[in-house]
Amino acid sequence: MAKAAAKTKAADASAATERRPALAGRAVSAPAVKVEILPPAERISLRAPETSVAALSKALAVTLPAKPKSSAAKGGRTALWLGPDEWLVIDDAGNDPLADCAKVSALHSAVGISHRNVAISVAGPTAAVTVNSGCPQDLSLEAFPVGAASRTILGKSEIVLLRTAEDTFRVECWRSFSDYVFTLLSEAASDAAN
Repeated sequence: MAKAAAKTKAADASAATERRPALAGRAVSAPAVKVEILPPAERISLRAPETSVAALSKALAVTLPAKPKSSAAKGGRTALWLGPDEWLVIDDAGNDPLADCAKVSALHSAVGISHRNVAISVAGPTAAVTVNSGCPQDLSLEAFPVGAASRTILGKSEIVLLRTAEDTFRVECWRSFSDYVFTLLSEAASDAAN
């Protein structure tokens, strides 16, 4: 009887446990910029030699970009070039890029990092100024146009930065740094308004 009660208690505890996204629902609005946590997405870290790119692009249904500071998007899936043989693939549509890569026999390494990363949107007329408060990159449209992506830093954290529109950026960071990154961007948004 005691074993059955213990099993029931453990089952009740696991049923009540649910994984919540880091910083879910947090947003800050300043007069010319809004900083908010984006909904969860599926993500993979992908490494592959040039000879495997065509097969992986076909399986992922998005062409893996081959140039530095570039990205490609199709059907809710975005591939960001991070290095000569490295991409971050983000799927906002809820599809599983890891499962798509598993169908490919060409040499590659695909690792699911969906729970490791958090995405933060910075949008509005002063979005570039807000991000530049902690990021040393030139974020002018000429130097960092729509679709540009790079691994960089924001304050003391490594991030992946993607410009999704003239006045909108997606900041990808590790969930362990997400509170720091969100707070830095929130304070910068307030400063940019002044």
